[in-house]
Amino acid sequence: MFEQSVMLLFLWLSNVALVGVVRAYALKFLLDQPNQRSSHQQPTPRGGGLASVLIYALAIIYLYIEQRIQLNELLFTGLGVAVAVIGFWDDHRPVQPHWRFLGHLLASFAALMAIQGLPNDIFAPLSVHLGWIGYVFEALFIAWMLNLFNFMDGIDGIAASEACFVSFGLASFLWYQGSDQALPALLLGVVSAGFLVWNWPPAKIFMGDVGSGFFGFMLGVLILVSAHVNPVMFPVGLVLFALFIADASYTLLRRMLSGQKWYAAHCSHAYQKLAKIHGHAYVVRRLWMVNLGYLFPLSALTFFDLCPGWFSLLLAYVPIIVAVHYMAAGTDV
Repeated sequence: MFEQSVMLLFLWLSNVALVGVVRAYALKFLLDQPNQRSSHQQPTPRGGGLASVLIYALAIIYLYIEQRIQLNELLFTGLGVAVAVIGFWDDHRPVQPHWRFLGHLLASFAALMAIQGLPNDIFAPLSVHLGWIGYVFEALFIAWMLNLFNFMDGIDGIAASEACFVSFGLASFLWYQGSDQALPALLLGVVSAGFLVWNWPPAKIFMGDVGSGFFGFMLGVLILVSAHVNPVMFPVGLVLFALFIADASYTLLRRMLSGQKWYAAHCSHAYQKLAKIHGHAYVVRRLWMVNLGYLFPLSALTFFDLCPGWFSLLLAYVPIIVAVHYMAAGTDV
């Protein structure tokens, strides 16, 4: 336990230090200039998530060499790095949305190939066996988690905070049930916490697509892998992620139904509207309050079978969707 604690502290410190190095590079080549759709007012470097990607990947390689994790976790990380490469390129020179999404979808399908029998395991409690349709659903799930994380990375500290919360939340439940996935989840939480040091409002550097794509992909995969071990982890993961999933999904759907260019950059998410009124730090603090005070206890009730998964999802999502609707998310109002 002491050795593992020292390793986690070393990773956190290494990530904090490496973000500083990446920031020096980003100040010259990846400076994000504010515009009418921005939530920030000062030029700020982006692409800081590269540090977290590198530190996490090196940690996973080391753990695999030490035979403390399985080959599939190494494969998942490699695919996550591939997604990060697409994001890093996009940070420098925008990639066409259809090519970017194709890359995300291919990475998602490749990840599922390393998870044998996953659809049946997830849907077994409902006695539904969807076969290849289940794989398509799960690939789209990972791709959506990846992209919604990118959509929600629009103000200081919010994406790093969510990655930190969901990772540590999943790690706690996985550790309790003795799952091998607890350590990768814990590592993901540590590197996101390291980046949060630089990204807390007012942010000194942004995560960029290189970081948001990587964290979204890894968290989506982690939820599915966890559900492969224990099907209850699927609703648990969705409850933990409720704030991001609800805001991003509702906003996108409303923009699509209203005939807007839903794929174009915008600042109509509920969290962005709230940040314009109260500031970035206010929104991030409220996110932590809702996550720790409501969603984590609700996910614990689900995990320990004290509340049915479907009912937990209703309790998690209905209030958030009502609040997002009240904020007129998806509109320019």
